[in-house]
Amino acid sequence: MRILLHDYSGHAFLVQLARQLARDGHEVLHVHFPGFQTPKGALARRPDDPPGFETRGLSLPGEFAKYSYAKRLGQELAYGRLLAATIESWRPEVVFSANATLDPQHHAWRAARRLGVPFVFWVQDINSVAIARILGRKLPVLGHLVGWRYAALERRLLRGSARAIVITEDFVPILERWGVERARIDVVENWAPREELPPQPRDNEWARAHGLAAGTVFLYSGTIGLKHDPGLLLALAERFRDRPDVKVAVVSEGIGADWLRAHGGDLPNLVLLPFQPFSALPQVVASGDVLMAVLEPDAGIYSVPSKVLTYLCAGRPLLAAMPPENLASRILLREKAGIVVPAGDREGFAAGAARLAADPALRAALGANALAYADRTFDIRAVAARIADIGARAIAEQA
Repeated sequence: MRILLHDYSGHAFLVQLARQLARDGHEVLHVHFPGFQTPKGALARRPDDPPGFETRGLSLPGEFAKYSYAKRLGQELAYGRLLAATIESWRPEVVFSANATLDPQHHAWRAARRLGVPFVFWVQDINSVAIARILGRKLPVLGHLVGWRYAALERRLLRGSARAIVITEDFVPILERWGVERARIDVVENWAPREELPPQPRDNEWARAHGLAAGTVFLYSGTIGLKHDPGLLLALAERFRDRPDVKVAVVSEGIGADWLRAHGGDLPNLVLLPFQPFSALPQVVASGDVLMAVLEPDAGIYSVPSKVLTYLCAGRPLLAAMPPENLASRILLREKAGIVVPAGDREGFAAGAARLAADPALRAALGANALAYADRTFDIRAVAARIADIGARAIAEQA
């Protein structure tokens, strides 16, 4: 097949999928938005890449205004036009689109319809719910109107797509309520590129370069956005401020990292670092004795943080503050791979950290369970075969 895989964020696991699909004989164009501030996967072409694989970034002039609704809307519409033009010029047989905000997704959907090719909406988050929640808090009247507009658009796009992929069974009832037939919904849980994230020693070159080789390190790596709570990380650093052997390291950029810098810059044990290249990620996550993840209480089932899956590959225990109904929480508890407390529970988070800091044997056991789950579950060949089957069915159903 000739497959266009649109991955707005440029995440590592979807770049890995594009490469594997090309190794399996398909012709694949992976499209992403370089201007979106988030950790990126291995986007540069490699010497051993299959001939059918291409990755292409669609760039906009200037800095992306992630937290200004009006400016961001204009930029996302411009990006959507670039995306639509790319789809129409490359002429795929099937379009998969993941991680996209709804205005670019609309442009991609319309381009596929103009070409007469199936469009597969890959649901990583229930976007309209997040938009309504965030804007409703910031702009009580206008925010709810904007949320209503995006809810209507998301439902329309899903109903009009050839198929929908969801990352958790939790999303299925929502799509069914929105009028998407169950027969057109496929559940494919996310994964991490296990082969590209080999476990590394705790004392490694990256850890030494950033003063993290000694002592106990609680590490957070990834986006800290509006659905996260940087206050949990700050409170943890404050809890251990008199323990020079305990550090809280945060590898991030954007609004959450800026907030931590403004409120915790005087804490000697809070280490703030920018996003690192994907090639350094195995050593980055190996530098933590404990890896952390946080979500806001109202994120509920609507967002499954991919960083949790990346962490599992490191063979380190996780400390998470997330809604108990979230799929990531359920995985960690079921696999005994970490300590999970309710979202926003600062005392519980700090108590979990203290327990892990004091018990190396517990850390080792939880970390071993985490790695065992990744080894058992993250099989990119099986995932690629599943995605190819969904694409083939979408093509056959539209013929």
